[in-house]
Amino acid sequence: MPCFRGFPALLGASLLGAFVPVAGGCARGHWVEVAGERYTVEVADDDEERARGLMFRDALEQDRGMLFIHDRAEPRWFWMKNTRIPLDILYFDESLRLVSQQRNVPPCSSGNLCPTYPSELPARFVLELNAGEAARLGLEDGDVLRLGPDIQPAP
Repeated sequence: MPCFRGFPALLGASLLGAFVPVAGGCARGHWVEVAGERYTVEVADDDEERARGLMFRDALEQDRGMLFIHDRAEPRWFWMKNTRIPLDILYFDESLRLVSQQRNVPPCSSGNLCPTYPSELPARFVLELNAGEAARLGLEDGDVLRLGPDIQPAP
């Protein structure tokens, strides 16, 4: 999955012969583990990134996902507005324990008429993976999400 965030700055720096690391939601280097499986993730940790999510994507590589980080645990609900990929939506609490799952959520092109998919309990972290991954892994509520060392949510 290409990483375009900050691309102009990176291109400009490379033309000058310098390397400038690109921060933010890029997948490069960010990973999480759940049920012993590692996924490279894009991190959505601000309102703009969380609102955009995986909209307008035609595919998500098998070992990839998106991790949404919120400031605090609250009841959450996601929708699939302009999302073209069926997904599993996994909700985790402050201690990174799985508290709710929405599996095999279908794409939606109905704009603001798309249904929402709520968490059953307050969640701070939400992991979106390709539909079927939760079943393949046999995920159960209480399973723990492990964050890679470069993902440092604010306390």
